[in-house]
Amino acid sequence: MIFRIMKADILGLDDIVLFVNEFYKKVQQDDLIGPVFGSVIQEWQPHLEKMYQFWNAALFGVPGFKGNPFAKHAPLNIGPIHFERWLILFRETIDSNFEGSMANDAKNRAELMAAMFLKRLESMDRGADKVIV
Repeated sequence: MIFRIMKADILGLDDIVLFVNEFYKKVQQDDLIGPVFGSVIQEWQPHLEKMYQFWNAALFGVPGFKGNPFAKHAPLNIGPIHFERWLILFRETIDSNFEGSMANDAKNRAELMAAMFLKRLESMDRGADKVIV
């Protein structure tokens, strides 16, 4: 007989903190996207706090997130390979900790966000000297 241990779904802020922390730990250690993030984020805790708010708003509709994620990413030298790596690490993080409808929603939202960012980045003339508002 094979027993399968069920993982819980993402239920609230505590779970968001868990997956955001674990995900960005992987990001920081990644050879491809780690240097991209590391070049613009000197203090990780404020970024993590913002990501907690972002995912809490995205998944549960909790107000509190303020910001323009696209504007922060637009000047970076990133392309399809970076977004694919980001998605791989995100999916791995969610799948290793959670299962259920909210976990699937988080992965779907990440994929939609990556596709939208990539499409917008490919359609604009950008560079580190550009200011996006």
